[in-house]
Amino acid sequence: MMEKKPISKKIQDLAVNHAKSDGRAATTDQGLKISHDSNSLRAGSRGPSLLEDFILREKITHFDHERIPERIVHARGSAAHGYFELYEDMSKYTKAGILTDTARTTPVFVRFSTVAGSRGSGDLARDIRGFAVKFYTEEGIFDLVGNNTPVFFIQDAMSFPDLVHSVKPEPNNEIPQAASAHDTFYDFISLATECLHNHMWAMSDRGIPRSLRMMEGFGIHTFRLINSKGKVHFARFHWKPQLGVHSVTWDEAVKINGADPDFHRRDLWDSIEKGQYPSWELGLQLIPEADEHKFDFDLLDATKLIPEELVPVKRIGKMTLNRNPENFFAETEQVAFHPGHLVPGIDFTNDPLLQGRLFSYTDTQLSRLGTPNFHELPINRPLSPVENNQRDAQMRMTINKGRSSYFPNTLGGGCPYLSKIAEGGFDSHAERLEGTKIRERSESFSDHFSQPAMFFRSLKPWEQQHMIDAYTFELGKCITEAIKLRMLWLMNQMSGELAQQVAEGLGLAIPTDIDEPINRNVGADADPKSQQPGPAKNYLDKSFALSQTFLKSETIATRQIAVLLADGFSQKDLMKKKEAWEAEHAFVKLIAPHGGSVRSYTGQEHPVTASIVTTESVLFDALYIPGGEQSIAALKDQGKVFKFINEMIKHCKTIAFDGDATMLHEMSAAKQFPADKAIFINASAADIARSIAHHRNWKREPLTSQIAV
Repeated sequence: MMEKKPISKKIQDLAVNHAKSDGRAATTDQGLKISHDSNSLRAGSRGPSLLEDFILREKITHFDHERIPERIVHARGSAAHGYFELYEDMSKYTKAGILTDTARTTPVFVRFSTVAGSRGSGDLARDIRGFAVKFYTEEGIFDLVGNNTPVFFIQDAMSFPDLVHSVKPEPNNEIPQAASAHDTFYDFISLATECLHNHMWAMSDRGIPRSLRMMEGFGIHTFRLINSKGKVHFARFHWKPQLGVHSVTWDEAVKINGADPDFHRRDLWDSIEKGQYPSWELGLQLIPEADEHKFDFDLLDATKLIPEELVPVKRIGKMTLNRNPENFFAETEQVAFHPGHLVPGIDFTNDPLLQGRLFSYTDTQLSRLGTPNFHELPINRPLSPVENNQRDAQMRMTINKGRSSYFPNTLGGGCPYLSKIAEGGFDSHAERLEGTKIRERSESFSDHFSQPAMFFRSLKPWEQQHMIDAYTFELGKCITEAIKLRMLWLMNQMSGELAQQVAEGLGLAIPTDIDEPINRNVGADADPKSQQPGPAKNYLDKSFALSQTFLKSETIATRQIAVLLADGFSQKDLMKKKEAWEAEHAFVKLIAPHGGSVRSYTGQEHPVTASIVTTESVLFDALYIPGGEQSIAALKDQGKVFKFINEMIKHCKTIAFDGDATMLHEMSAAKQFPADKAIFINASAADIARSIAHHRNWKREPLTSQIAV
């Protein structure tokens, strides 16, 4: 195996100045040493402040201008640094260095985000998650800007402002925040039926992930890969999490947002700080150029996925996140992604959504960061040299030398010179194009029902039930009955089971027909009825890769295990299991009736992670209660102990009781599930760990409706 190249030291400079400030004198922004930083200049100790106080003016002015416009979408984000390593040379398909050079270790910066909410919204909103990766390659920046779903809502960028306007808080009252359960959103998507597929993903458990570390990422669009001989393959990018794909229930999501609205952000940060680095494998779906039209869907349609049963995902490398940002604003907030940041060997297709994004992202960075020089911010700087004749503009940091700022030139020695394609110069794919200028969508984009129907069929029964519950909740929040009926009619085109159960939950009947045209994304001169989506086709009954159960993980690494205990608990019970679970890199947290420390019945003191009044069961993946007569006697008088236990049962999590703790088993809802394989009494640490690794016992869920919490 070839020795890996070390990560360039330049990546360290992309964050912030790492020099310690200890022992350095305070100064103004101009470098002037100051001796006061708490009192403004006054005319006497009780007199008026003086306008000449330039130190006060500088400090206040900087503060007043600290905030920049937040992103219109993807405003709330979390990020981390890491690196990418390639398993296999892919030069058969591309000349891109990061996909051909297995000796490289390429630095990356990854930003995860929610789409609809503002920067201050909660992490557990039901929403699509952004998954944007910036590769600092030797050939320049490559940005793979995607989501945690393999498809997008719309087919053409022209509709993007309308989509976002519909899902944002309604403009008359700015309600609701970070939520799609309102009339304007459902009015739009029920008329723009291309949205139905991605909306179904949002209504699935993918819309409320357990962790940013436990969700897939997708490049969404079809790209071109081009090898050194000019041969083309179409490609779609996938990120496969090595911890598996897991979610929380809606009931948990609502409670988590109340207990810890920074839940996902904290989870990512803490895992990296503790050395449990999240990782994803990069996969490619590769299609020869000659096979572009062989599918029952169009590869250029961003609302369609390529089932893995038709084109397997080839895993070619791994990305690991191993360093948290040192300054949230300078890095996470100022990072600027752009799908147009490419390297030789990767190129665009004619996907109309992708083509529109190529304009939109530059425009966005100009609005947010205020200058075309956003590439000079440390987090956005490429590691490769930047040489061109672009000059000036706001916040220019580079001091260019010499007389010539144009090309061609002789005064500058002809520099910067142009690179030959064979020497790494970028060259767009030479695609033959001809056609009439026309505002029209290809007929191959008109199937809006087949893939959503396949997605629903591919889910496990418990995943289907969660989706039914999500639609029932969201449409139940809508006021206009006509919108609800329109949505029920559309659901019925995809799945009669889905439509019927949602209709029952809403107390409505499914319409047999809709008088108005549904698909409004046609020109004013077109006959709307002639361009309605056709009936759903069944070209693949199920795609097993679409269920969260497809990506399995047998590890309990980074799982949060709550231990309920009080003074007098069994030291032997606790330590044997705690040591075993921590050896598998789980996080074991001690929860007691009070803070400080808790003492075992043999006298050992243990620091308490949190008192039971300051935390909630929904923040943990599993619950363990050790024995100890005195401990259990104290716990049984705590009402929240039973809320903790019963919520764990209701949310289908693993729970274990030892020794005297069986009293709490008999007093709680756990008693109602004598045959449950995820409820343990005096079990081994290994058996409990295997259950936690399975995430949830979803078979319990239909039986939990009567549990009071």
